[in-house]
Amino acid sequence: MTSERLRGAALPKRFRRDQSGATAVEFGFVAMPFFALIFAIVEISLTFFTNQVLETAVQDAARQIMTGQSRSNNSSTAANNTQMANFKSLICAKINSAFIDCTKLQVDVETYTTFAAANTGEPIAGGKIAWTPGYQTGNPGDIVVVRAIYPMPTYTNFYGVGLANLSDGTRLLMATAVFRTEPFK
Repeated sequence: MTSERLRGAALPKRFRRDQSGATAVEFGFVAMPFFALIFAIVEISLTFFTNQVLETAVQDAARQIMTGQSRSNNSSTAANNTQMANFKSLICAKINSAFIDCTKLQVDVETYTTFAAANTGEPIAGGKIAWTPGYQTGNPGDIVVVRAIYPMPTYTNFYGVGLANLSDGTRLLMATAVFRTEPFK
């Protein structure tokens, strides 16, 4: 009986020295924050990449307006809607990305008299998109602001902290081009 008692007393000492599962337990504590950080880094990278793709497409498409190739000569609403749809499809053709759903892309083209009067702000009010897109390309020498917005879905919102800036949990990406049109005829 004495030898069994000694073995029983040695069991807690052996248990304290045994390190075989310590790594798995420690990784279990760190795994969730580690993977959350990895997913957040990937999502931020995709957001920056998608925003840059949108910026490049808007800059390239805005060149059509700057040179007068995409000018709205007609003041009728139907003609402007058709030209806006054509301009939007021009942007979508330049995007060619799996990250942007062109059905959610909105485009606004406005003409201003001075650069100071140009509206280049984000159209967010109360956590929602608040704007009425238009299509006014103006005349030669006018100041034109082309804005395109895209509500990108976000996935890594932890404890109320995330990339979303709209109340529906999406991130509003916006690309802007401000320029004076060339003296076209």
